[in-house]
Amino acid sequence: MPTVSNAAGLDLGKYLRRGDRIVWGQACGEPTTLIEKLIEQADGIGELSAFAATSFSKLLTVEAAGKVRLSSMGAIGTLRTLTAAGKLDVIPCHVSQVGPYIEQNLIGCDVAFVQVSPADAQGNHSFGLISDYVQAAVRKARVVIAEVNDQVPYTFGERLPASKISCAIHVSRPLVEVPAAKISATDEAIARHCAGYIEDGAVIQTGVGAVPDAILRLLGDRKDLGVHSGMLGDGLVDLIEAGVVTNARKRIDPGVCINGALIGTNRLYRWAHRNTAMRMCATSYTHDAAVLAQLDRLVTINSALEVDLTGQINAEQSGSAYLGGTGGQVDFVRAGARSPGGRSIIALAATAKGGSLSKIVPALSGPVTTARTEADVIVTEFGAAELRGQTLAERARRLIAVAHPDFREDLERTARDTFRRGY
Repeated sequence: MPTVSNAAGLDLGKYLRRGDRIVWGQACGEPTTLIEKLIEQADGIGELSAFAATSFSKLLTVEAAGKVRLSSMGAIGTLRTLTAAGKLDVIPCHVSQVGPYIEQNLIGCDVAFVQVSPADAQGNHSFGLISDYVQAAVRKARVVIAEVNDQVPYTFGERLPASKISCAIHVSRPLVEVPAAKISATDEAIARHCAGYIEDGAVIQTGVGAVPDAILRLLGDRKDLGVHSGMLGDGLVDLIEAGVVTNARKRIDPGVCINGALIGTNRLYRWAHRNTAMRMCATSYTHDAAVLAQLDRLVTINSALEVDLTGQINAEQSGSAYLGGTGGQVDFVRAGARSPGGRSIIALAATAKGGSLSKIVPALSGPVTTARTEADVIVTEFGAAELRGQTLAERARRLIAVAHPDFREDLERTARDTFRRGY
C-alpha cells in the first residue's frame, strides 16, 4: 500500500485514468482532502466523473462541477445549488439501491475515495461516519484511495483492511459537521403530534433536522426505545445518556443502535468513538426489507415537500426546483406501516413560502416519491391524518383537516367530486 505522508505530495494522476468514474463517501463522511485534490488536478487527467449521494462540505460548487461531471441520487445538502445551475445529473433511486447499482455497474466505479480512521492493531480501518454504500464501492473499484484522518472516530461495524487500499494519505483535519437546525414553533407542534405515536419499547427511524430534533426532545419519559435508522444526529446522544434509548426490547440487535450514517457535530462523533452501543452497517442491512420485517413497534419518521389529497407524497421537487431526493423514504415507509404495532409517519409543515403556499395540495407539482398505497400517517402542525385503510374520499377529508385553515375551503371545493363519487 503506497502511503503519501501529506496531501501536498499526492499526485492523483498516478492512480486515475482519463474517463475514470469515482464514487466517494457521502454526508459527513466526505473525504474532503481527496475531493479538494481532485478538483485541483482534474484538468490534467481529463473527462472524470463522480457520484456524490449528498454533500455538506461546500466543496462541490458550480465551478467544481465544471471540472468533474457530477451525478447524485438527489439534491441534498449543498447539491441544491448544482441542480439549480443545471450542473448535477440526478439518478432517481432509493439509497438502498446505490450499493447494488454500483455492483451492477449502473453507477460506474473505477475509483473509490474513502475517509477512514487510523487502523486498529489488526490493520483494519473503520469507515467512521459513513457506511451505507462505501463497501460496495471499495469492492468494485480498480483503485481505492483512503484519506486516513486521525479525527475520524473508530466506529464498530464495517471495516477496511489496509491491504485493500491502493494509496493512503494521512491527514488531521476537522470533520464535516451539520449543526442542529433552529426549532420553530411549527416544528414543535409537528413534533408533539409525531411523539404521540412513539410508545415505550418502540424502535425509531428518523432523519436529522429541526422536526426530528424536536421529536427526540419530547421522548424523555419513554422507556427502552430502540434505534434502527439510516442516519443519526446529535439528538440521539441525549436520549442514550438519559437512559431512554436502551435497545433492550428489540427482537434483533438487542442493546445496539443500528445506523448507516452519522450526521451531526463533534459531540456525536466523540460519543460514537469505540462505542459498543452502536453499529454502523451498510444499506443492505439498515434498509433491507427482510431485516426491517423483524422489528416490532417500528415507528419511521420522514419528511416531504407536499402531499396530495389521495396521499401521494413528493419529497423531491417543488415546481421546477429539484430540492430533495428519494433517499430511504420508501424502504422505511413500507417497513413502519407493516411492522406489528408500528407506524409510518410523514411529517411536514402545512405551508411554505411564508404561509402563501399550501403543502397539502390537490395534485403534486413534482414526482411521486411514495405511492398513496404506502402512505400511513401524515402529520402537520394541525394534527395527524391516518390514511391506512381509508377510502380516497375519506383520505381527502382527513388531509384537509390537517391543512392550514386558510386553504381548507379551496381544497374542499377541489375535492367535492371525490366526496361525491367516493373515489
